[in-house]
Amino acid sequence: MNHSIYTADSATHLKVVVAGLLAGIAVAATTLTVHLAQPELGLQKAKTLAVYQARPMHALTEMAQR
Repeated sequence: MNHSIYTADSATHLKVVVAGLLAGIAVAATTLTVHLAQPELGLQKAKTLAVYQARPMHALTEMAQR
C-alpha cells in the first residue's frame, strides 16, 4: 500500500473508494435505523398558543356595573 496520495496506484485508489463507500453506507443505515425505530424524534410537536385579545370595553363595562 502506498502512503502518498501522489504515488498511489489503482489498487490503493480502489481501497480508498471502497472504504469511503462502506462508511457512507454505514452512516445511512444507522440514520435510517434510528429514524425508523423512533419516528417521534423527527416530528415537531404542534404547540397551541392561547392568544388573549385586550378588550377595553369589557373593563369599562365591569367598572360601570360596580
